[in-house]
Amino acid sequence: MAPIEVHYVLLSFIVLICYAASMYGGYSAVAICEMVFAIIFFIVFMMELDKQFLVVNWLWSDLIRAVIGAALYLITSLICVIGGSGDGARIAGGVFGLLAGILFAYDSYTIFLNIKSSRQHSSAPTGA
Repeated sequence: MAPIEVHYVLLSFIVLICYAASMYGGYSAVAICEMVFAIIFFIVFMMELDKQFLVVNWLWSDLIRAVIGAALYLITSLICVIGGSGDGARIAGGVFGLLAGILFAYDSYTIFLNIKSSRQHSSAPTGA
């Protein structure tokens, strides 16, 4: 699960560069937030801190991060692609943002499947 986080960091960095080079730099906040969250989850999973800090359900937290990232990237990227006429950096950031949104959506689907399969394997005892 963790090596995929590196792809999110790199793709968010590319989107950040494109948005920062455009005339409207305000869209870079989404890329910065998602890059920071991807770095945090990368560190947590690579150092296996998810097994030490059991207070947080890391799988559900990762799902929430991926769903929010997909929604934010898709919304801001569509806005940038549709309204970015004459600003090539903004359109490029929007296209890379759409790719990031699709990648985040795929990640949320795989995390959901992981949660679903882990629930089926750990059924509660019936007491009989």
